[in-house]
Amino acid sequence: MLAHMFREKDVWGNKRDEHGAYLIDRSPEYFEPILNYLRHGQLIINEGINIRGVLEEARFFGIEQLAEQLEVAIKNSQPPEDHSPISRKEFVRFLLATPTKSELRCQGLNFSGADLSRLDLRYINFKMANLSRCNLTHANLCCSNLERADLSGANLDGANLQGVKMLCSNAEGASLKGCNFEDPSGLKANLEGANLKGVDMEGSQMTGINLRVATLKNAKLKNCNLRGATLAGTDLENCDLSGCDLQEANLRGSNVKGAIFEEMLTPLHMSQSVR
Repeated sequence: MLAHMFREKDVWGNKRDEHGAYLIDRSPEYFEPILNYLRHGQLIINEGINIRGVLEEARFFGIEQLAEQLEVAIKNSQPPEDHSPISRKEFVRFLLATPTKSELRCQGLNFSGADLSRLDLRYINFKMANLSRCNLTHANLCCSNLERADLSGANLDGANLQGVKMLCSNAEGASLKGCNFEDPSGLKANLEGANLKGVDMEGSQMTGINLRVATLKNAKLKNCNLRGATLAGTDLENCDLSGCDLQEANLRGSNVKGAIFEEMLTPLHMSQSVR
């Protein structure tokens, strides 16, 4: 662009001042670094000048080599992305600043290893969040959305999980002993397609829970209340269901290979399971 402007003077109609200097209708603070670059080949931008403004000038004048240097400089000046987990202190401050009736969106956030025990986490959207190894003991997660969340190795003992949505979540190796999934209003917890390999859910209240096509291989469900639960297509291989109440539970198509059904509170009819 500059070459054309000075090579074809009459075509461009360049103007000069009384000293013979060419007048260019561009921002002087952004053009000065470009002019100096053309003089000595070094990119020098003084403090207080927006480097993005210089980049746009370089693009306008078609100085591609300089534009590439400026793009690299802008990229290097950006602060590194912070992927560190959110601490309990940070999250509590966040909760206190949010009205109780507001829907709190924590989708995709990293809480790995955080202590969130005994907190009121009702109705919060934790969809696709990283909650691995979190301490969620006795937390109130009523109606929370944990769809596709990572809960592997987390501790949820004694948590309130009424009406929780955990579709396709990964809770492998997690502890959910003594949890309450049973909502008196009839709202059912949904764990359809969840990975619950090796979980310990002993003594949990799970009336009407949806565990369709979930994976519960090697899980411990001793003394659980699973009345009316949907376990159709569920992988229950080597699952310990001793002392469970499975009255009216749907186990059609479930894999019960190696599963333990000792000391059942109610008889398990063959019509409930066909596999």
